Amino acid sequence: MTDLNASSHPTLRRNLGLVQATALNMIDMVGIGPFVTLPLVMGFMGPYFLLAWLVGAGLSIVDGLIWSELGAAYPEAGGSYRFLKLAYGEHKWGRLMSFLYVWQTLVQAPLVVASGAIGFAQYFGYLVPLTQWWQPKLVSGVVVLSLIALLYRRIEAIGRLGVMLWLGVLGLMGWLIVGGVTHATQPVAWLPAGGFSALPGVLLSAAMGQAAVKTIYSYLGYYNVCHLGAEVRDPQRLIPRSILLSILGIMTLYLLLNWSVGSVIPWQEAMHSKFIVSTFVERLYGATAAKVATGLVLWVAFASLFAVLLGYSRIPYAAAADGEFLPIFAKVHPTKQFPHVSLLILGGIGFVFSLLFKLSEVISAILAMRILVQFVGQAVGLLLLRRRLGAAQLPFRMPLYPAPVLIAITVWLLIFWSTGLQFMASGLVVIAFGVLAFLLWSRSRRQWPF
Repeated sequence: MTDLNASSHPTLRRNLGLVQATALNMIDMVGIGPFVTLPLVMGFMGPYFLLAWLVGAGLSIVDGLIWSELGAAYPEAGGSYRFLKLAYGEHKWGRLMSFLYVWQTLVQAPLVVASGAIGFAQYFGYLVPLTQWWQPKLVSGVVVLSLIALLYRRIEAIGRLGVMLWLGVLGLMGWLIVGGVTHATQPVAWLPAGGFSALPGVLLSAAMGQAAVKTIYSYLGYYNVCHLGAEVRDPQRLIPRSILLSILGIMTLYLLLNWSVGSVIPWQEAMHSKFIVSTFVERLYGATAAKVATGLVLWVAFASLFAVLLGYSRIPYAAAADGEFLPIFAKVHPTKQFPHVSLLILGGIGFVFSLLFKLSEVISAILAMRILVQFVGQAVGLLLLRRRLGAAQLPFRMPLYPAPVLIAITVWLLIFWSTGLQFMASGLVVIAFGVLAFLLWSRSRRQWPF
């Protein structure tokens, strides 16, 4: 087992503390997701929409334990790239699994950035009507370019900027929650009719599967600190704390937000709203307040994309620094000390995607593409690591092992199935092309399996 205190990338600076890391996690999680998926979840689940957000939180917690154990043991740049390589063997199958993860990152990371930018443009349309086909694309493209410009700086400056953006996230969520608490007129159900006896049927329904795809998309990002593992202080303690604090904090905010909206606007009406937050605030405080709230939604969406692109830019860098990916991604800025080429390439692809796709086309595709290699592959990898190396040297050990790992694998596979055959097939196609690219790359370097 490698030295748990060592970093294979000493050129990066360990300057992120717990508050900064947790802030970056939480603004990654709370992007445009909850504001555009809230009506969709109500459409799938009807009056029991809160259950879908609880399911998303439950999966995030058990999966977060996996990330916490791996992140504390291997606090290096790249997150899943390092975890998969070590779990499956650094010289054979681990090379394939980690390569597939980086390969997918070149596609799905820009898609994540594009989805947030497109959602930003959608809500921006509440403030400034975007009547021409090119106007939303212009807005989303400018958002991506602005992100690249803001991220082109030292990590400690980014940490401070992340905390500032986080305050905007908390301010908006707090305002919406207080509005619901003080103006509630509609009952909101926490359990289905029939109580606990009816719960298993609802949880296993097709509607729950579809709704859970949307809620889990809104929770993703609790692991962002693992991508920045080489840039956090005291990572053995900080990484697990940051992950669990992020999940619990966002779970509380999401549940209260959904309850607040549902207690003011009946779900039958809310499910058809294109600007649910704006509609909610307008009903409570008027049109001017609704415009302010929309501006805060845009702030939150931008903040999330800031954290997303920051974390993902470290993944191809880590692989290239290991000699397992194109060397250009390993370049570090000579004075600002961050992987600037990786940032520019992923940001550039995200810019192109933001001009090409619609929001409805990417949410399920993003999730389907990531589940098999990253989430299921990583969970199985932890089982392999535990079996091979034991748990004695792990800085963080999850409670009730291996139950959380087995639960995570099972639920992730159910979610994969719930994305639908089209998106399942797209995820498998990306993996197949990744395997082909890996074989060509390995053959050119005369490495395993050649």
